[in-house]
Amino acid sequence: MTDPKTAREDLVDHRHYRYRGCAPDPEQRGMASAGGMEKVPLDVWGPYTDDGAEPQKTRLDRERLAKQVCARCPVLAACRTYANTTSVDADGVEHLVEPEGVMGGELALTRHRALIARRHAATTGTLAAAPGDTAAAVPSAGPAVPPVRDMAEGRTAQKRAVLDALARETDPELVAARAGMDVRTANWHRSALVTLLGLDKERATRDQLLAAAVDQGLLPPSTRIRPDGRWAYAAAPTTDGARQRRIAPGRPVQLVLPGLEHMPRTRRPLTRPGRPPSGRGPARLLGQRTRLRHLAAVRTLTQPLIPTTVLEPAA
Repeated sequence: MTDPKTAREDLVDHRHYRYRGCAPDPEQRGMASAGGMEKVPLDVWGPYTDDGAEPQKTRLDRERLAKQVCARCPVLAACRTYANTTSVDADGVEHLVEPEGVMGGELALTRHRALIARRHAATTGTLAAAPGDTAAAVPSAGPAVPPVRDMAEGRTAQKRAVLDALARETDPELVAARAGMDVRTANWHRSALVTLLGLDKERATRDQLLAAAVDQGLLPPSTRIRPDGRWAYAAAPTTDGARQRRIAPGRPVQLVLPGLEHMPRTRRPLTRPGRPPSGRGPARLLGQRTRLRHLAAVRTLTQPLIPTTVLEPAA
């Protein structure tokens, strides 16, 4: 791992650092030199600091312009190396030194994904050797030993409910309804379980998540798992379905009514508050009468108008 301080010194001490594309233009206040490109503000490299959310088109245009300038920058390699360096906090968690903005021609999201991929590779023992790194290229004597994970977090009531529902249902809404929570919360627990079990969010399937849960004792071995058929389905779905479409592009997606996708699906009681439910009591009759009134009103409104003949008075 490259030391952040050394990488920063290599970038600043580069002989062409003063000609970098994001350097301030001495003749135009608030503008960048941009390697000869005109009218490039300094804030195109981000991060966005104004109030409210940045419009998507504005953000995409800003990031596209920043990457165009970076592609012509003479210190692109040194800047990218420094932007991808990491530091470890007091809790032992590795973080990017530059977690925001466009640096080295890469978005912050690209750098974060690369860091997550390195973490996953280090966890599974599939870390690739860097160019020229002979020590890392030597194969290990045996298979990588997976780290010991604390499964106490996976035994909470909510995560157990999500796992039980996931074994019986395949659709995210049905999983959330059976677990007794909204879709967003259920998907969050599924994503946390994927991370807890050491699986890849971008490639893990529902069957892999449930199999890992059985191996770790989060589900009993006798659990009957409903198969997905031939569709490989993501174990950590996103609300907009982007990850599902990327992993299984041909899988049918259930239609969701706008505004109701995060509401738990429960049956509405026919009884009024404070009255015990009854199969043949007044509460059921009241519900039937209400439905009949609505049906009669709908029929009245939908009946076609029948033209009538008006007779003129005799002369």
